[in-house]
Amino acid sequence: MNKFKVGFIGGGALAESIIRGICGKIFAPSDIFVSEIRAERCEELIMRYAVNATTGANFLDKVSLLIVAVKPKDAEATFAKLQGKIPASTLITYTVAGLKLANVEKFFPEHKIVRIMPNVAVSVGESMTAYTLNKNAAQGGELIKTFWSTLGRAVEVEEKLMDAVTGLSGSGPAYAFLMIDALSDGGVAAGLSRAQAIELAAQTLLGAAKMVLQLGEHPDVLRDKVTSPAGTTIEGVRVLERGGVRSALIEAVLAATAKSKSL
Repeated sequence: MNKFKVGFIGGGALAESIIRGICGKIFAPSDIFVSEIRAERCEELIMRYAVNATTGANFLDKVSLLIVAVKPKDAEATFAKLQGKIPASTLITYTVAGLKLANVEKFFPEHKIVRIMPNVAVSVGESMTAYTLNKNAAQGGELIKTFWSTLGRAVEVEEKLMDAVTGLSGSGPAYAFLMIDALSDGGVAAGLSRAQAIELAAQTLLGAAKMVLQLGEHPDVLRDKVTSPAGTTIEGVRVLERGGVRSALIEAVLAATAKSKSL
């Protein structure tokens, strides 16, 4: 990876999260280029990360990996402007929710293109990223997996599953933040300080997630191990089930998936 230079089209929140995750770790600031239409935003990125950020895109012939991170409504116009300007050797990736590979390939029929769905936890090196390769990028899978695995976990999926990925892991951090906030409210109601409650809630979710990933056991099995008969945990679980928390989370994923399909 240290032989590569990476470019971004779009300098919004997701792009910044990726930059924060790679800057000084995978890429030197001088090897990161950003094209962002807002001059003041360019200045922010330069001040924070010392990367190359401009309102133009005169770096397209310098980068080996291009990440297009723009809003869905701006995607087609953005790719149209880039048409004919990106070398055939450049690996084009994009994080635009709902945008199919075929819609990008019509602008770049000879290029290697990868559809990416990371999440904002990339900024702390804990993203869950899914990706789909087009036919031309079949040999680029290892590079993509290596790049995104350094920022969390990465998995290749069929493109038809990308909307589900968006609804689950793409939008998922927001669900987790909501749960942390609600749990900390409960802690405050029970007498803890706000700072204590947030730390307890956040670390508890982090620890539970690590157990699922590292132990390889089903969440139900792990839950049973900490749920003693007539104990405190089953009382809490009973209230959550009565409140429909499980169903609400399922519906949240399905609603976000449907929204992704409509974009």
